[in-house]
Amino acid sequence: MKNRHFARACAPACFVLLTLSVLTILMTQKAAADPFTDLQARLPKQINGWTADPADRIFDPISIFSYINGGAEVYKAYNMKHCFSRRYSNPDEPAIILDIFDMGTSQDAYGVFTHDTDGEALAVGQDARFRPGWLSFWKHRFFVSIYMEEESPAAEKAVKELGRQVAALIPAKGTRPRLVLKLPAQGLDPENIRYLHHPILLNYHYYLADENILNISQQTDAALADYRRGQEKARLLLVEYPDSEIAARSLSNFLKHYLPDADKSGVALLENGKWAAARLNKKWLAVVLEADSRKFAENLLKKVLQNPS
Repeated sequence: MKNRHFARACAPACFVLLTLSVLTILMTQKAAADPFTDLQARLPKQINGWTADPADRIFDPISIFSYINGGAEVYKAYNMKHCFSRRYSNPDEPAIILDIFDMGTSQDAYGVFTHDTDGEALAVGQDARFRPGWLSFWKHRFFVSIYMEEESPAAEKAVKELGRQVAALIPAKGTRPRLVLKLPAQGLDPENIRYLHHPILLNYHYYLADENILNISQQTDAALADYRRGQEKARLLLVEYPDSEIAARSLSNFLKHYLPDADKSGVALLENGKWAAARLNKKWLAVVLEADSRKFAENLLKKVLQNPS
């Protein structure tokens, strides 16, 4: 009998504890909800007279090759996790395609954005660019691409509005890679920075060799940037390696295969009249691929490597 009374007395308290436990679990699950899935669920079904087609499509790093002909390698090189694709239709206007790429990290979302930075800057998401028929931007861990199948004033307006709404549904902002923040600010062209960690991407923007002579990999970060000081121009490549041993081997490899005429300070005059130079500080390798003067090349190397961390 005592046990029965004890159970009755405990029932309300146990119910409260159970309820609190369930609420805690639900709140935890909501907090831990996948941002990619959550973003999908909140995307607009209509935009300025365009209506979403009934079926959305989801692609992974393998099936993306069936969707993007010739460009899927770029997304894979930046560690794409998923791609969400939605088509918006309007009976009197060209269709609009929304593609949202979950890159896993804000650094890779920024990186895939830097692969093509042409266009007009817009205040949408982070660093948005608009070219005829196409809007792209990055925010948090997402890269967003919106394009119209044919150009029209109404479709352009709808694309920009859709971009604003999608960006607003991504509450967090992304952070640029630490490596990019180490680039010297003086003379830097902020619209011509490429962040990457794959040799194919480096060769796309600046061809070095068929072989991976700089040992660029998923364990390395690299930034390719353009500089101008007065009338002089230069292109700088900064690479951070996992350790100083790989960095030293990469410098040796670069001098042997790409800059064999370099002097003891790692500087050489190229056949086109430009100057190239390479220098190492611990696990950081800086390479000036082309500069209009030796002084510009050496000053740029000194500046970028003066405070490695």
